[in-house]
Amino acid sequence: MEKQKYAKIVKILLVALIAISVAVLIWGSLTGFEANDGAAADVLFYWAYAVLGIALASVICVGLFIKATTDPKSLVKIGIIVVGAAVLFGVAYVLASGAPAINCSKVPTDSELKMTDTILNLAYIVGGAAILSIICGEVLMAIRNKK
Repeated sequence: MEKQKYAKIVKILLVALIAISVAVLIWGSLTGFEANDGAAADVLFYWAYAVLGIALASVICVGLFIKATTDPKSLVKIGIIVVGAAVLFGVAYVLASGAPAINCSKVPTDSELKMTDTILNLAYIVGGAAILSIICGEVLMAIRNKK
């Protein structure tokens, strides 16, 4: 009975989000996305950000709730992962130079430059870790299969 109640609430919320999304899209199409200095496009982007935030928050909250109810010890592992991600972000931030952009029509602020370099460093670190994990995984499989 309890699951049916939650399923009905989720269904109503999804229909409401879809209805608002369609209404924003129709409004933007009728007013023109380039009219009024792109106000309709801005609203569409802000709505997309809001829906993305709702989706991320829902997935994280539901995932944590399910983990907490089924296996409370797994919350420690999640906490370690979150701390590891924060440390990785901190390392990428410290390594970011924030050097000025060259041949850029709009001059970004110092904080924008620092954050851009941080994201690039994160991409490099995660990409390198992915390549290393693939190589190490293949080497380990080759060693284990020789026995």
